[in-house]
Amino acid sequence: MREMISILPDEVTTAKLHGYLLGAVGPRPIAFASTLDENGRPNLSPFSFFNVFSANPPILIFSPARRVRDNTTKHTLENCLKTKEVVINVVNFDMVQQMSLSSTEYPEGENEFKKAGLTMLASEVVAPFRVAESPVQFECKVIKVEALGENGGAGNLIFSEVVKVHVDKAILDENGSIDQRKIDLVARMGGNWYSRANEGLFEVPKPLSSLGIGIDAIPAEIRSSTVLTGNDLGMLGNVEMLPTEKEVQEFLASNVELRVIISADDKKLIHSKAQEYLHKNDVLSAWKVLLSN
Repeated sequence: MREMISILPDEVTTAKLHGYLLGAVGPRPIAFASTLDENGRPNLSPFSFFNVFSANPPILIFSPARRVRDNTTKHTLENCLKTKEVVINVVNFDMVQQMSLSSTEYPEGENEFKKAGLTMLASEVVAPFRVAESPVQFECKVIKVEALGENGGAGNLIFSEVVKVHVDKAILDENGSIDQRKIDLVARMGGNWYSRANEGLFEVPKPLSSLGIGIDAIPAEIRSSTVLTGNDLGMLGNVEMLPTEKEVQEFLASNVELRVIISADDKKLIHSKAQEYLHKNDVLSAWKVLLSN
């Protein structure tokens, strides 16, 4: 049983609660938001309270929160309220250090593009500049800004409707889709930590793509395994049907090592062998190992 601490938001400082939230909710995608102030001066700043919320219409939402220390608002929020336009650029590993540098709170009117050594690229529908180094750039019209509070730490949801998308051809696969390895996105974690998708990338097949048998259909002896984890059982439960007896016997006949393991009748060893296949995303072979005994 885990030993938990329990926290009531009103009983800790906003800064402390902010740390818990950012440390627990991640990795968070980064909206590298480019705006212009009412005098046409560029501003560029990253925000990790961000995601996509609709495809029709295409809506991205990010949230520049009020500063915890003094309850002031950020230039990006002020610009969006006045000009109603923003370009949201995604951030990959090649530009993460420059993105971080741009988050420095320079004085109003200072051009973060220049400070961070990033290239201003003219947009085609909206006025704010795109970040040329970003592999995907979304030109957006701000359709609504919703304040979530008036005190330090309160978010401000900026509803941004995408009016044009720019995608670097170099990150596309042979089918014209964005290749998740080529785009090499980074995301924010707690404190100074980031996550690099390309280094820790793994695939989890969507349950909707097939009707899995479910963990409840797995034999109790396997469900109660001291070797197989919840993730392992989830993979085993996400198959439409189990291998046939013939498939199991053919697999066993062609695998000398497995026959030795089965003959030892060691459940932990058998489950460990099945787990090896699961770590290779070979779920059917894992099932064949488990059903060989």
